Amino acid sequence: MVRKPANKKIDVQGREVVINTVNNEDYISITDIAKYKDEKRTGYIIQNWMRNRNTIEFLGIWEKLNNPNFNVVEFEYIRSQAGLNSFVLTSKKWIEATNSIGLVAKAGRYGGTYAHKDIAFEFASWVSVEFKLYLIKEFQRLKEQEQGQLDWNIKRNLSKINYRIHTDAIRENLIPKKLSGKDKSIIYATEADVLNMALFGMTAKQWRDDNPDKKGNIRDYANVSQLVCLSNLESLNAVLINDGLEQGQRLEKLNRIAINQMRVLLENDEQDKLSIDTKD
Repeated sequence: MVRKPANKKIDVQGREVVINTVNNEDYISITDIAKYKDEKRTGYIIQNWMRNRNTIEFLGIWEKLNNPNFNVVEFEYIRSQAGLNSFVLTSKKWIEATNSIGLVAKAGRYGGTYAHKDIAFEFASWVSVEFKLYLIKEFQRLKEQEQGQLDWNIKRNLSKINYRIHTDAIRENLIPKKLSGKDKSIIYATEADVLNMALFGMTAKQWRDDNPDKKGNIRDYANVSQLVCLSNLESLNAVLINDGLEQGQRLEKLNRIAINQMRVLLENDEQDKLSIDTKD
């Protein structure tokens, strides 16, 4: 079962604006944007915007640039009618007639008309220049938060990949032949705790005992600097295991390395923050 991306929400001048992912692109609810002008007549406001000839021109150019299946013939007919007193155009009619991808009509809890961010910002300009500027600001804030989470996930995955290298070294060098699966898992757990002790100063069990209300494990609550250090320790421990060092010797070495690396990483973090503050 493919899980649908969750709706995201931003607060723009006290108003909730929903953002939906369509084909890996951000689509913003222009129904929510229209509420800035009139809470109860959002459909009429969008329809009024779409009667504008400049709007039709903008939508047509956007579709030509981004949609290889855009129905240009229907677009030309609609454009020829734009500006006439009898001209009426809804988002649904536009989508069906031109095979548009820039606008999307959704039903359900977060239903309404959604537009690709390029088009949504254009609509926001028509509704209110001030609202558009706040919309862009909050949208950019959301993207920065998502990028930060992406960076954390990348480092977390790197840590997991290096841990596979680490466990392979254990399998080849520390696990005697003919051990049961249970015995092997105990040795794995002990080696994992070598890293936990070197970096966090406690074993996985000690952390669980101290944090009974938290889900996951100690590494799930590590910060970015700790994850970078942990990734390095995993690789180094694999090398030390291959070199034949006993566990006590490795723990001592890894702890010294962890202390030095965390000092460097934290100093770099402080310098980066200082640099950003200076630029601001």
